Amino acid sequence: MEIWINPACSKCRSALTILDAEGAEYTVRRYLEDVPGEGEIRDVLTRLGLEPWDIVRTQEVAAKELGLKSWARDAETRDRWITALAEHPKLIQRPIITAADGTALVARSEEAVREALSR
Repeated sequence: MEIWINPACSKCRSALTILDAEGAEYTVRRYLEDVPGEGEIRDVLTRLGLEPWDIVRTQEVAAKELGLKSWARDAETRDRWITALAEHPKLIQRPIITAADGTALVARSEEAVREALSR
């Protein structure tokens, strides 16, 4: 299990607290320092069952500067979204947990973290 975190994020810290309390084995990835490439983002999106625009933090400064709210959300622009996430990792929703069964979750709630643990 791997968890993508931003240490400044309270949801990330909360997820780590739950994982630790449950004795889970996991690897921490500080994705703002160890930035995922486009291929990794594609893989995580597949594991999440989501599209890139589904995991974008639209209130981030970079999102506003790029004008993401006006971008089309379709197959033709999918690669453009993925490139934006790779170039501006702060846009990636967090925390993301990759579960042992090959799936992944955006673990912003205690329930989602526990679901990842059950996989």
